[in-house]
Amino acid sequence: MRRKYITALTICLSAWAVTGCATIVNDPNIPIAFNFSDGSSGECIFRNKRGVWSSNIPTQGVMIRRSDDALMYDCKTEDGRTAVGSVRSDVEGEKMAASVIFWDLGITDAITDKHRTYQGNVVISMPAKN
Repeated sequence: MRRKYITALTICLSAWAVTGCATIVNDPNIPIAFNFSDGSSGECIFRNKRGVWSSNIPTQGVMIRRSDDALMYDCKTEDGRTAVGSVRSDVEGEKMAASVIFWDLGITDAITDKHRTYQGNVVISMPAKN
């Protein structure tokens, strides 16, 4: 009887420990597709506190490291026009709530930022040609 109780308790605690934690279920990097508003081509440099990436634009997806700060971009078209700006970092609420309830009060996710995300498709506003 006691052995069954210990086995059941172990299974329940194991399931409880891994349920919904963003650190376990989310990849550290997410793909983001970027395009210029006028359809032109160029290159952008992206940065947040977790790293710096560059990519030709348009792109099908740049793998960006999740972070709790905005994703800054500095772009230049092939004809020399420039654009700077940022993409807001959002919280994946359902994963953060699950990690707070079931795991470690969200401490691990807060350290790794794996509960954060950026929008998946970004159109960068490019000024008109002169």
